[in-house]
Amino acid sequence: MLEHILHMQWVELVFVVIAGFLIGLEIKAHDINKNLTKEIGSVRTFTFIALIGYVFVKLNLYLYIVVYMAIMLHLALFYFYKLKNSNSGIIIFLLASLVYSFGMVVAKFDVWFLIIIFVALVFISNINKKLEHFYTIFDEQEIETFTKLLLLSGVVLPLLPHEQIAPFIPVSYFKVWLAVVIVSLFSYVGYILKKYIFNEKGYLVTGVLGGIYSSTATTIVLAKKASSGNTPYLFASSIIIATALMYLRLLGITYAFNFEIASLLLLPFILLVFITFMITFLLYRLSKKDTLTPVVVSEDTNPLELNTAFLFAFLFIVMAVVTHFVLSRYGDMGLNILSFIVGFTDIDPFVLSILSSKFSVTNMSAATAILIATGSNNILKALYAYVFSKNKAGKMSAGVLLVLGILTIVSGFII
Repeated sequence: MLEHILHMQWVELVFVVIAGFLIGLEIKAHDINKNLTKEIGSVRTFTFIALIGYVFVKLNLYLYIVVYMAIMLHLALFYFYKLKNSNSGIIIFLLASLVYSFGMVVAKFDVWFLIIIFVALVFISNINKKLEHFYTIFDEQEIETFTKLLLLSGVVLPLLPHEQIAPFIPVSYFKVWLAVVIVSLFSYVGYILKKYIFNEKGYLVTGVLGGIYSSTATTIVLAKKASSGNTPYLFASSIIIATALMYLRLLGITYAFNFEIASLLLLPFILLVFITFMITFLLYRLSKKDTLTPVVVSEDTNPLELNTAFLFAFLFIVMAVVTHFVLSRYGDMGLNILSFIVGFTDIDPFVLSILSSKFSVTNMSAATAILIATGSNNILKALYAYVFSKNKAGKMSAGVLLVLGILTIVSGFII
């Protein structure tokens, strides 16, 4: 037992010393502290700081704190010197504090946690140039947008009650807002990818990312662009692949709420995705690859606007009430008819009301309703594709989407 403990302490000591040594090398390689490198030291200094931290945390916690204060006081003198020379950077002192904590980390946690911290330090110290490029393209309003996402999920959601809102509203406030968070998250991921990473990668990529964000909106945007374009196969493939991603998006949302219903939808959705991808591939092969042009994404809107979130929550509750009324009066047949009608609007609130509410409906009936709504939504997109382009691209897209819509509805009755 004693031999095992000594062995573990030896391993901890080796890892702490090596980590401090490598941080020193990192500082010297990147010249983080610039003119103070010679005065404050680099490789050996940080190796000794790591070693001292480990030794004193093993000896006595109070001594560990006193030594830390002494080291920081010593570094403060150098910081005062930096201020006199109009240099206020404190990265070197932050690194010194973290290196001194290596001993405490391995003593309180484990070696693996020290490795994670070390990797994080190396990663952060190497992203400065990448951050400078990011600042040139980053919209400062995205900080506010990300804050809204945290507000929706981390602050508002845990405070909401889990009880049913009312007898005629078979859903809780928690489920309503959870639906808002999940749909917003899916849309936000597509929005960020499209705006900052793939904003000039071609129309096909726009179709892929648009399907994550909103396949209906993407169909309208691409159909409008196709009206003045001379690459009908390219636009048709881009419009159709957005629907393929819509199937995957709906499947992911369904798994997030109801695993049993999602399992019923898995086979038809995967088959529909396969068919859609094959059609996209054939059309894309027919397109002229040398005529790809950049996509302007200024038509996208931020999916995390609070008014959008509140509107979605309102529609979610409305769909829950309407579905509850239809089921209580007309049963499964009424639900199927409602599903077809809802498909000509925004289907997300309806689908999520089916998944989240306490309806007296079987999983099979719920899966059928989702497929019918998805199919009728494809028919709506077929109409949009034709109306907004009125050329070969629109006709091809409308024909494929119409067939996909019919296949999706039929699959709802045979699963």
